[in-house]
Amino acid sequence: MLVYKEYNRARAVEYARRWALSRNPLFTNFAGRGGDCTSFVSQCIYAGSCQMNFTPDFGWYYINENDRAPAWSSVEYFYDFMTGRRDFMQMNGGIGPYGIEVDSTGAIEGDVVQLADETGDFYHTLIISGFSEGQTLVCAHTNDALDKPLSTYNFSSLRYIHIEGVRLEVMDDNCFSDLLEGISLSIRDEINQ
Repeated sequence: MLVYKEYNRARAVEYARRWALSRNPLFTNFAGRGGDCTSFVSQCIYAGSCQMNFTPDFGWYYINENDRAPAWSSVEYFYDFMTGRRDFMQMNGGIGPYGIEVDSTGAIEGDVVQLADETGDFYHTLIISGFSEGQTLVCAHTNDALDKPLSTYNFSSLRYIHIEGVRLEVMDDNCFSDLLEGISLSIRDEINQ
């Protein structure tokens, strides 16, 4: 059974600011190997959700450099997972953080920005860390940035992903049926051994 919890934006932004100019030793630095930007934003989203999705191929998780989902460190796969686009439609209804694409007026702290080049290819992922004097501020990796104005980036187009919440799976422990039948949980556990 799935339950929903709020995405903790303050924790995501705190993590982004803490690690924007350095690297958390728990994660591989992908700079020079395709870029570290999406992995960094995934770390921030994880800090605000504390929930991964371990579904092979279509999930969103990081165990180590060689055991991670494509959505953890790839710009397009990250978008696909978070918004449920294409083959990821089935997973957007599963566990983990989830979001929707919005325009700039719907994006707030802890949300995600992705930048595209003149051909429409999205190549960079950033996290919104705040707003100041009408400017959207972001944190990022590869070209490390801490509270950098989004307007200073060179891009042709962009998209925003508003993180709506987090889904968690809760196991149905048959509490009601055990109570109805007069079986205590401790007896049921002993019977199952």
